[in-house]
Parts: sequence; structure tokens; C-alpha cells
Amino acid sequence: MDESFGARHLYLVRHAEARPDEGGLTERGRRQAVLLGERLREVPFTAVHHSPLTRAAETAHLINHQAPLRPSEAAGDYIPHVPHRDDLPPDSADYYLDFLHQATPEELTAGPRLAHEALAQFTGPATGGHELLITHNFLIAWLVRDALGAPPWRWLTLTHCNAALTTIRYTPNRPATLLTYNDMSHLPQDLHWTGFPPNSHI
Repeated sequence: MDESFGARHLYLVRHAEARPDEGGLTERGRRQAVLLGERLREVPFTAVHHSPLTRAAETAHLINHQAPLRPSEAAGDYIPHVPHRDDLPPDSADYYLDFLHQATPEELTAGPRLAHEALAQFTGPATGGHELLITHNFLIAWLVRDALGAPPWRWLTLTHCNAALTTIRYTPNRPATLLTYNDMSHLPQDLHWTGFPPNSHI
């Protein structure tokens, strides 16, 4: 039996490197997006979903695929899940909770609702085919965590580079399969690791 029959392949991309004001892209970011587009040119995408924020929308346009562009609030930049202290490892609970509570109460409420919408819209084998999702670090972490069946708080431990590629396959009656993660092979060395915390990569 061909396991690819009816499967959805979801290609996840964090937007290319943005300017410090997080508006549009830097010159390096534009190069990243064009190179990623060259890598993906032959993939038969049925749709390119993207965050409505400028840095993601510009990345989507520079990738320049023929599939229709579909902005989505569920693809935006938000905190997908706020764990309780008891859910977290005791030695790191304060660190993570201090980080999360830099957001406003409204953001902490809206994020989980959007994360639920993202799971419904972008995951599972229902549509089949190949789809590209150009989004932000937090949502990629949330979707990868879900694909691996990891506890909800584990999204906090995943980081994705600008214009790197992560791919998940959703096959009927099978667990989700993480095919690639944070793949930068389409980028030259000088465009690797942007958006990643300093001193935390090879």
C-alpha cells in the first residue's frame, strides 16, 4: 500500500530575517527567501498559507510560487500555550513563566485560541497534497511538538532559524511523521542561523 496516498505534506518555514523593527525583511532576508523559493520551485503546492504580518507576507511573495497565497490569522505570531507551573520542570519553571508573562493578558488569552485553529486548519491528512506555511518561530514549535506527541509546554524548548525548512507528513491512520527539521541546506553558510539565539548553534 502506498502510504503517501491521501497524505498531507506540510512545509513549515519561519519568515526570512527581518529588520530590527520587525517590519519588512533585511537584504539578507530577501536573499534567504529567494533561495528558499528556488529550492521549493518544483513542489506541487496547492496553497501557500502565511502570517498576515509584513515579514511573513514579504517572504511568501519572494518565494514566488505559483500556488495561491492565503493569509491566515492562525498562521500569525502568538503564544500558543501557557503551561501551569506544575506542568514545567521545577528547575526551569521560573524561567519559562517569566518569559511568558512578558506578554499581555489579552495575548495570553488569544494565543491558545489561535493555536487550536492552527491545528484544525493545517494538520492532519484531511486535504492531502502539499502545503506551505510561512509563519513564526512559536507556531512552528507548537506544530512540531504536536506531531511528536510531546507535552504542550515543550513548544518552549524548540527554536527555528529564519528561512529554514521543516516538513511534517500526515498520513491517514498513521502518526504524524517529522521528515525534516530546521533544514538550512538551501542557504549558503553566511545566511545560516539567523533568528537563532547567539552561542546556541554549531
